[in-house]
Amino acid sequence: MKTICVIDGQGGGIGSGIIRKLQQAFDESVVIIALGTNAVATAQMLKARANRGATGENAIRRTVPTVDVVIGSISIVLANAMMGEVSPAIAEAVASSPAPKLLLPLCQENVAVVGSSPLPLPKLVDELIETLLRPLIEGRG
Repeated sequence: MKTICVIDGQGGGIGSGIIRKLQQAFDESVVIIALGTNAVATAQMLKARANRGATGENAIRRTVPTVDVVIGSISIVLANAMMGEVSPAIAEAVASSPAPKLLLPLCQENVAVVGSSPLPLPKLVDELIETLLRPLIEGRG
């Protein structure tokens, strides 16, 4: 069984949306770990039915090397993103994780991802699941 880590901060809305879609797509065939940069984000992702959750820099640093896939917005690899909630240590841990990182081109920072499509979050998550994640989970990628 594959373990998917979803990382979010601030209010946890992006992570919650991702987790709901993952639950619809994979039900009980994957383990979803919610990692929040703050307690509110973690709580919201747990309400969206993540299997487990933890909060803070140390939890993220200890968990991301052990999972099969990391999912979040591109901000999770940008030091000091999310109004400072993504510490340099978090960004480094995520970027250094051996797991594939599936990053959505959503960013409140002064960063533009050239070539990304301006799709709404639900459509981006659908594309992430069907094009990138499903082949990894089913052993085709």
